[in-house]
Amino acid sequence: MSKPIKKPQSNKPKRIGQILIGLVLFIALLTFKIYSDVYDSNVSQSMGNQYVLVRTGQSYETFIDNLEAEDRLLNLASFKRFAFVLKLNEKLMPGRYVLHAGMNNLDLLKMFLKGRQEPLNVVFRHANYLEEVSGFFSRNLEIDSIQFLSMLKDTVFTNQYGFDSANLISLFIPNTYNFYWNTHALHLLGRMHHEYEVFWNAARKDKATKLGLSQQQISTLASIVQKESNKFEEMPIIAGVYLNRLKLGMPLQADPTVLFFMRDTSIHRVLHQHTQIASPYNTYLNAGLPPGPICCPSIQAIDAVLNFVPHRFIYFCARADFSGYHNFASNLAQHQNNARKYQKALTTNHIH
Repeated sequence: MSKPIKKPQSNKPKRIGQILIGLVLFIALLTFKIYSDVYDSNVSQSMGNQYVLVRTGQSYETFIDNLEAEDRLLNLASFKRFAFVLKLNEKLMPGRYVLHAGMNNLDLLKMFLKGRQEPLNVVFRHANYLEEVSGFFSRNLEIDSIQFLSMLKDTVFTNQYGFDSANLISLFIPNTYNFYWNTHALHLLGRMHHEYEVFWNAARKDKATKLGLSQQQISTLASIVQKESNKFEEMPIIAGVYLNRLKLGMPLQADPTVLFFMRDTSIHRVLHQHTQIASPYNTYLNAGLPPGPICCPSIQAIDAVLNFVPHRFIYFCARADFSGYHNFASNLAQHQNNARKYQKALTTNHIH
C-alpha cells in the first residue's frame, strides 16, 4: 500500500512573523529616536546660561549656521529634524533667547516658536551727548545707532514729547530699565517718556514751580551740578550757589559748560582763552541757563536742585587737596584767595 504524499510546509507564516517583528523593532527604534529628539537634553549641563540673538529679518539658514558656529547645542542634527517637523523655518521669531542647561528640543522649539525671549536689565548711567545715548542703546539693544540718532535729532519726534534737540537728553534719566532686546526705537522713546513722566511726580513738579523753573531747566541746572561734583552731599550746596547767581542775574560761569561745547577731553584746565569762545553754552559770556543739559543728570543731581541748601554763597572753588570737595565763599575776595590756592596746586602738579 502506497504512503500519502505530504505537502511541503509553507514558509509564508514564518516570513510574515519575521516582517512583523522587524516592523515592531523598526517602530520601537523610530519611537525611541523621536522620543530622544524631543526629550533628551540638548544643552550642556556643564555650561551656564547661553544667549542666542535672532535679529529681525534674519533668515532661518543664518540662525542654524550661528547655532553651529557657536556650538550652542549638543546635537544640532536632532534639533534640525524636530525644527523641520514644526516648520521653524517659517515661524522663527526674533529676540534674545536664553539657553538654560538641560533644555531639550521641545523646550527650545517652544521658546523660539512662541518668542519667549528673556528681558534684560539695561543700566543707563551717563551720557554727555545724544550720540552717546544712541551708541549706548545700540550696544545693548537691537537698535541701529545711526538711525536712532537721526530720530533723536528729528523735531517731528522730539516735539511730540515736548522737547527740542537741545534738551531731549534730559528725557533719558539714568537708571536701570527692563527691556526686550529687540525693542523698537519708537517703543524705546515711548518707554523713556513714560519713565520721565513717572519720575516727575506731583511733588517734584511742585518744587520746580516754586523755583520758577521748568522741568527741562531743572535738568539743565542739575547737569551742571552733576559735572561740578561727584559728592552727593555737596550737590545741594552747589545747586544753591547757581540758584543764587540766577536770582542776582550773574553769569553762571560754569567751567563744565565750556568743556561741553568744546568737546575736547584733553582740556583739564579752563583758561581765559576758552571762556571767550562764542557759544550759547558759554556761561561766561551768556547770562542764565544754557539751551539744554550738558549731560544726562542723575536722579541725585536733579533732587539736589529741587532740594537745594539755602545759603549766601555765590562762589565755590575746588579744594587744593584734590579731594573732590569744594570751598565756598560769599564774597569775591574770599573766593579769589581759595582760587589762588587751587591754581597753585594745579601748577605744582603740572596740570594744564
